[in-house]
Amino acid sequence: MSRYRGPKLKISRRLGPLPGLTTKKSKKINRPGKDGNANADTSKKVTEYGIRLEEKQKLKYNYGLSEKQLFGYVKEARRRQGVTGLILLQLLEMRLDTICYSLGFAKSITQARQLVNHGHITVNKKVVSIPSFQCRFNDIINVKDKSTTRTLIETNVKNNKINDIPSHFKLDSSKLEATVLDYCDRNDVSLNLDELLVIEFYSRR
Repeated sequence: MSRYRGPKLKISRRLGPLPGLTTKKSKKINRPGKDGNANADTSKKVTEYGIRLEEKQKLKYNYGLSEKQLFGYVKEARRRQGVTGLILLQLLEMRLDTICYSLGFAKSITQARQLVNHGHITVNKKVVSIPSFQCRFNDIINVKDKSTTRTLIETNVKNNKINDIPSHFKLDSSKLEATVLDYCDRNDVSLNLDELLVIEFYSRR
């Protein structure tokens, strides 16, 4: 299944706030579709499978992943020692596009992916145009030394008004340069999610 390119507000109405997908908010309160109608029958119970599916969909849409990509991250998280759910989030947070979003270089992960694709971001002074690139400890994330690029990123940083940069980054705002110090803590992930349910969703695969 390819990456989702449809209406973003429709997804956020169904799954709740997804900061990585969009910062816009819908004026509509109800969930999309017939079941979201205020006059619809609300006695219908949500199954355990349905709950796990929604948590999985939150992760998929927030980080802009295809089904194949997300399952690949789950398998990698299982192979590593530690808490699988936390490791999964840490892998996703170490993607280059996610890091650019966390640093305020873009207002959403979708926009950050575009910045990376267009060659605006460097890692250790080399241009990296792969959004899924896995950053490592002590990697230096920088903005390409080009006036139009720096103006674009500076405008984004100013408009995003991010006050608290995650503790696993060291950011020099004057140079638009950040260093990866460590993996993220669970509290650094802004998405409202129960990652254990995501692992349970894939437990039979």
